[in-house]
Amino acid sequence: MRDGHGGTGPGAITPDGCAVELYSRLPIGGEPDIIAAAVPAGAHILELGSGVGRMTHPLLERGFSVTAVDESREMLERVRGARTLCSPIEALELDETFDVVMLASFLVHAGDMGVRRGLLRACARHVAPGGYVLIQREGEDYHTDLPRERVDPRGFTVRIVSSQPVGNGVDSVRAEYEFPDATWTQTFQARPLSKEQFEEALAAAGLRVDRYLTEDRTWVRAVPADAAAR
Repeated sequence: MRDGHGGTGPGAITPDGCAVELYSRLPIGGEPDIIAAAVPAGAHILELGSGVGRMTHPLLERGFSVTAVDESREMLERVRGARTLCSPIEALELDETFDVVMLASFLVHAGDMGVRRGLLRACARHVAPGGYVLIQREGEDYHTDLPRERVDPRGFTVRIVSSQPVGNGVDSVRAEYEFPDATWTQTFQARPLSKEQFEEALAAAGLRVDRYLTEDRTWVRAVPADAAAR
């Protein structure tokens, strides 16, 4: 288990506290449409932190080819139709580059700054010339106005129960997922990043913002820092 992370509930729990069975149940939102609108049709996507394929499968349906990377073999066993690689993202060293590298699920907010640097450097070294890096950020209110919950029309409830400072700009976040037949919890460490801090982290990895893809700036398209303006 990664330091400061944990989870409870039925089935396998990954090193960052995610429950495999839970993520197999959670639906995907509008993220595949955001991605499809931001990258070339038919692009080869390197999906870092794919989990069970909640994003992978809709992207395959839209005509993209996907290489899915996750550090959990149990997660990757649920992925269908994509090439899969089991590895921590920050340790990934492939002898190839991709049209698009994607880092979703708020992974850029890793509490450990060394891990965050490793994640962004992995993005930078695997994006092809002329390619894009897509990153998902936390919303500005993610760590405030808690607890809060969302009741999904499909019959389950998601709660962000608490976000408590643990030092050095890091919060310990606790989430609960309640289904009629099971409940899961996840505890993880996250580092809130302002727009300026986020862009500084990109620059340190040799990347820069090309465009914010959503009004709330939670989805970002980045490019290598030396890429020509587009």
